[in-house]
Amino acid sequence: MDTVSLYYEERGSGTPVVLLHGFPLDHTIWNPVVPLLEIHARLILPDLRGHGKSPLGQANSIREMAEDVAVLLDMLDIPRAILVGHSMGGYVALAFARAHPHRLAGLGLVASQAESDTPEKQRGRYNTAADVRKHGLRKLAEGMSQKLSAQPGLVETIRQIILQANPAGVVSALAAMAERPDATDWLGEIRVPAVVIAGEADALMPPDRAVTLEQLLPHSWRVSLPGVGHLPMMEAPEQTAHPLVELIQSEQNHQAM
Repeated sequence: MDTVSLYYEERGSGTPVVLLHGFPLDHTIWNPVVPLLEIHARLILPDLRGHGKSPLGQANSIREMAEDVAVLLDMLDIPRAILVGHSMGGYVALAFARAHPHRLAGLGLVASQAESDTPEKQRGRYNTAADVRKHGLRKLAEGMSQKLSAQPGLVETIRQIILQANPAGVVSALAAMAERPDATDWLGEIRVPAVVIAGEADALMPPDRAVTLEQLLPHSWRVSLPGVGHLPMMEAPEQTAHPLVELIQSEQNHQAM
C-alpha cells in the first residue's frame, strides 16, 4: 500500500490524540481548540496526504490516508491513540478503526458521517474535481468557504486555507471520498468511547447522520451545537473542546483501572 510521510505538529503531553482535518483544509483548523486540549493530552496534528505541507503520493484512498496515520504513529512510537476526525478526517478515522481496531483508544467524529456517497453526490465530487483540474481552486474556495461556516469573520480565513491547497491533492481527495465504502454495517464493532459532535446549522452534513452514528456506535454520546456550522472547532472552540476533554478523560480513567 502506498504511504507517505505526513507533515505534523505536536502540542501538550500525555494521552495521544490525533486531530484529523477535513477537506480541503489543513491542521490549522484545530488551532482554536489546541489551547483547551493541550493541557489534557498530547496532541498530534497532521496534514493529510495532498493537503497542507504533506506530499500527495502515487495513489489515494481513504484507507491509504488511514495507513499514513498508522505510519506516523509508528514513527512516534505510539501504540494506541484517540483519533478525532473532522468531516473527511472522520472518514479517515473510521478507516483507521476498521484496519487497526487494537490501536484505537477513543473516537471523536466532528461534522462527519459513516454513510458512503450517493450516486448524485459522487457525480458532484467528480464534477468539482474536473473544474479544479481546469480552472484551479478559486471557484471552490469562493463557494466552499461560504458553506463551511456562516460566520462572516471565518469565511476569509477558510478561503485562504483552501486557496493554499494543492490542486492535485484536492482532486485526489474528491475521488477518495467519492469511492469510500459505507461504514454503517460494522460500526457496532467499535468498542471504545466515541463522541459525535454536530453543528445544528451545518449546511454540508445532514443532522440525521450524527444521530445514526450515535445509534450505531455502542459506547457513544452525541453533542449538538446550536447555531454552529460545519467547523465547530473554529466556530465554537469551547463547546467543541468540552466533549473532547470528556473523551480524553474517559480513556485516562480506563487506563487507571
